[in-house]
Amino acid sequence: MRDAFGQFGKLRLGLLDTSLTTFSNLALNPGTLVNSGVSFFGGALSVGAAKAAVNIGPSVTIPGLSLPYSLWVDGWSNFVGVTDFIGSTNFYGLNSKFGTTIKNALSLKNGVDVKNALNVGNAPTTFHGILNVSGRIECVWLESELAKAKASPPKGFDMHHPTKKGWRLTHICLEGPEAAVYYRGVLDGKNYIDLPEYWKGLVDAESITVHLTPIGVYQELYYEITDWGTKIKVLNNSSSAIKCSYIVYGERKDVDKIVVEYEGKIEDYPGRDQRSIVGYHYDYRPGVNA
Repeated sequence: MRDAFGQFGKLRLGLLDTSLTTFSNLALNPGTLVNSGVSFFGGALSVGAAKAAVNIGPSVTIPGLSLPYSLWVDGWSNFVGVTDFIGSTNFYGLNSKFGTTIKNALSLKNGVDVKNALNVGNAPTTFHGILNVSGRIECVWLESELAKAKASPPKGFDMHHPTKKGWRLTHICLEGPEAAVYYRGVLDGKNYIDLPEYWKGLVDAESITVHLTPIGVYQELYYEITDWGTKIKVLNNSSSAIKCSYIVYGERKDVDKIVVEYEGKIEDYPGRDQRSIVGYHYDYRPGVNA
């Protein structure tokens, strides 16, 4: 509508509502549209009643003019409150989020994802590509598994060389088809080897073997296992004094027997895996000898 000077005036639909602006702005500024009821813009909406105070339908087809969008905004738009997006949402520029983002559905990312803050995940995460990490990875489960590997026999180890500065010394534990332990020492003037008390719960008594080496003279040594595998009685045919070194071996009974031979790859091992991690440096301590 135009006034007496040919200028555009105001258009008011329904009762005058000044709750959203001052009366002076409403009265003086040209181009003000006030509608106290429901507004419809664009083509036909889906069947049903109005869904909001302002309803914007599909663009109207105009011959010779392509209007693919229902709403176009140049500039800065503010949404205060809850905003629902039903369907596809495309962002072609910077998307900044300063609050909490909750995703309860599939999230697909085909570009670079840069995060400079804490990322907390409470569900399984699956990667089908290469995961490159340039920093430190902390994992409570992995640390626990490494602790088990360090505590369970057999294993190799890598340590600082005891006599050559700047060198390292690598040893591999005795390799065999069992989880074995040993106890060694020297007998001089006595004929009993007292095994450690904990061998009762650790070692299968029927697996115990003893290696005896006479010291000084030949003694015709032999042994007997007594007291349910807690003592080794050492004797000789001449009933002379005993002086020898000894090594006692036994197989652990608190762990499963290892499967020595199996078909397939390493992940096909059929037993409970008690093997250590090859190449792990057991004396590595961050900040001390890194």
